[in-house]
Amino acid sequence: MIDGIDPGWWWAIGGVVLLIAELIAPGFFLIFVGAAAVLTGLFTLMFNLGATFQLILFVIYAALAVLAGKRFYNRPHGPGAHKLNDRAAQLIGRSVTVTKAVGVEDGRVRLGDGEWSARGGPAAVGEQVIIRGVEGNCLIVDPPVRIGVSK
Repeated sequence: MIDGIDPGWWWAIGGVVLLIAELIAPGFFLIFVGAAAVLTGLFTLMFNLGATFQLILFVIYAALAVLAGKRFYNRPHGPGAHKLNDRAAQLIGRSVTVTKAVGVEDGRVRLGDGEWSARGGPAAVGEQVIIRGVEGNCLIVDPPVRIGVSK
């Protein structure tokens, strides 16, 4: 016992402090360490574990908590969620208007209030095309769908 307080209580108090810190400054990491500390404290109180076993138990609980959290956190939520930080990937599938004829090598399309370089197609000025990829700052577009027109 340190200062008359059972070590299990120190673990539990430390864990609760970490959980509160996660609420104040969320970063989605302290929650795992805090939960591991609280569980270590509870097991220490229930089974009167020595310091070595407390540390081993804490490391095991922290690793399990991180693995469980990583599995949940890395799962995309909703359509397009995996594209959250990939701005170019967010453009794929959008419809844009051709402003300069698009061919294999060059062309221009209007996206929002700006124009982008594009290639692919072929597509004539004024036609709607779909973005299927992005290479650098050039949009790769599919040819427009022409209903009832055969080649």
